[in-house]
Amino acid sequence: MIALFGATASGKTAVAGALRDQIGAEVISADSAALYAGLPIITAAPDYPALLVGVVPLSEDVSVGEYQRLAHEAIDAAETPLLVGGTGLYFRAALSTMAIPPRGRRAHWQTEVERIGAEAAHELLAERDPAAAARVHPNDRRRLVRALELAELGETIAPADDRLWTDDTRVPTTIVGLDLPLDVLDARIEQRTQAMADAGAVEEARRAWSGTLSATARKVLGLEEFATLP
Repeated sequence: MIALFGATASGKTAVAGALRDQIGAEVISADSAALYAGLPIITAAPDYPALLVGVVPLSEDVSVGEYQRLAHEAIDAAETPLLVGGTGLYFRAALSTMAIPPRGRRAHWQTEVERIGAEAAHELLAERDPAAAARVHPNDRRRLVRALELAELGETIAPADDRLWTDDTRVPTTIVGLDLPLDVLDARIEQRTQAMADAGAVEEARRAWSGTLSATARKVLGLEEFATLP
């Protein structure tokens, strides 16, 4: 297997498309947003066939554990799998046999973070799991909630060993990273955002936002902004 990762707008989709044409690879997405149907513009879905793209209704929640199961099935069924990410945790879950921590009182901690505020919630996390607090910014409420949820279960989002090496993979894998200068990425992201708007991202987002959205679908980057901002 080949596994390709990189930052937003680093060129993953284009490189994967070239590899698909040249070696007949089957592209498998490791992007949590791309899983959702109905958002091809906002999620920058590829214009060629790819697995695990647009397969989940916006009304359904998606967990890392469920994605891992789907990804392992897709990888095992492909003759030349090419994993492309995307979302770091999804990428690692697809490549490895990493155990996914259990779910706890997610709704409780979401309500609690809203009640006491992000700064106070982050201070609480620092008391319960200092290592996790060092990795989570107070403004990142999604990870803050998850960290508090895991801390209550005796788990952590900051394991002692959280780096993915080639020998951690389920199948023999060549892992490739695309690395571009930050100023180049900034320019590409600005161009992509404008291109999304020109392609109809506002209409796509408003149509999705007016329907039934799961908690995870609502967190798709750009969806709320394109749907609600003037």
